[in-house]
Amino acid sequence: MENFVKIIIENLVENKDQVQVTTELDGKTIVINVKVAESDAGKVIGKNGKVVQSIRTIVRSVSAKTKKRYVVKVVS
Repeated sequence: MENFVKIIIENLVENKDQVQVTTELDGKTIVINVKVAESDAGKVIGKNGKVVQSIRTIVRSVSAKTKKRYVVKVVS
C-alpha cells in the first residue's frame, strides 16, 4: 500500500525526489505518513482538502479487500 500511495503522490508533485512515504502501526491501524516539499504541499492537499480526501478514499477502497485499516496523513 505504501508504494501505491507513493506513486499517486509522485504524480501530483514537481519535486519527486523529496517525496517520503513511511508507515507505522498504531494498534490495528496502519498509518501512512506522506512528507513532501513545502512548495508541493498545496498540490497534495488540494483546495479544501479535496485531493488528499480522494487519496484517502482510494486507499480505503483498496484496503477493504485486505481487511486492514489504513489512514493517510500529510506531515509537514
